[in-house]
Amino acid sequence: MTQGIPIGAIAALGTALLWTMSSLAWASSGRRIGTLAVTTHRLLITCVFLSVYGWVVHHSLFPTDADGRTWLLLGMSGVLGFFVSDICGFKALVSIGPRLTLLVQSLSPPTAAIVSWLFLGEALTARHVLAMVITLTGIVWVVLERPESAGAAVPVRHLASGLVLAVTSAVAQALGMVLSRQGIGNYDAVSATYIRVLAALPVYILLITVMRRWPALKAALSDGRAMATVVAGTIVGPVLGVSLCMVALRHSPAGVVTTLVSTMPVLVLPFTVFIYGERVSRRAVAGALLSVLGVALMCLA
Repeated sequence: MTQGIPIGAIAALGTALLWTMSSLAWASSGRRIGTLAVTTHRLLITCVFLSVYGWVVHHSLFPTDADGRTWLLLGMSGVLGFFVSDICGFKALVSIGPRLTLLVQSLSPPTAAIVSWLFLGEALTARHVLAMVITLTGIVWVVLERPESAGAAVPVRHLASGLVLAVTSAVAQALGMVLSRQGIGNYDAVSATYIRVLAALPVYILLITVMRRWPALKAALSDGRAMATVVAGTIVGPVLGVSLCMVALRHSPAGVVTTLVSTMPVLVLPFTVFIYGERVSRRAVAGALLSVLGVALMCLA
C-alpha cells in the first residue's frame, strides 16, 4: 500500500457521505421542480462557485492551464458523470427513492472492473467473478423486497423504469470514474471538476433547447424552497463532493475509490428512517451490507 492511499481512502469516504446528503437534496427538490430543472440549475450554480475558486486561486475564471489530453478525458468524464449518470440517477431518485437508487448504483465498481478488463487488458480473476455475484445478490435481494414506508408503495411501472435508470446511471458513473482517473494526473482537483462541469453544460443547453424547457427552468426559480435545497445540494455534492472525489482518484486507483463511494447504500439508511419515515427491514440492511462486501472483494486486495 502506497503512502498516498490512506489519503485517497479518507477522501473517498468523505465523498460517499457528501454524495449521500446531496442525493437526498436532489430527491426533495426534483419532486417540486423536476429533474431537468434541478440538474441544470445545479450545474450553473456549480460553475459560479468553481469560477470564483479559479479566480482566487489561479487568477483565471476558466481552467486554461490544462493540456488537450486532460480536457479530452475529463470532458468525456464530465458528460458521462454530470449528464448521463446524473439525469438517469435523478429520475431514479424521484421514481424509486434514494435507498434503492443508491443501492443499485453499487454496480459501478464491478462495471469499472469490466471496463478495465475490456479496454485496459486487466483480466478478471475468480475472485472478481465471485465479488460480482455477491454484489448482484445483495442488490437483487433488496430490490425484490417491497419496502414498507409511511407513504404509498412505489408502483410497479415506476419501479421497473426507476431500476433501469439507476443501472444506466451506475454504468455511466463507472465509465466516468475510469476516465477521470486517466485524465487527472497531478492536476488541481477543483479545476478538474470545473472542466467536467464545463464539458457537460453545452449538452444540457442543447437538450433544454430541443425540448423547449427554458420557460420551465425560469419558472423553477420562483420556488424558493426548492432552489434553496438545490443550492445546498450543489455545495455539498458537485462542489465539495466531486472535488473530494478528484482528490481520491489522484491518490488511489479508481476501483478503490468506487468501492468506498459504494458505501452510500449503507450511509443512506439512517436518513431514510429519520427523514422519510421508511421502515428499513433487517433484510434491507443485510442486502446493503452484502452488496458493499461484494464491491470490497472486487476492488480491494
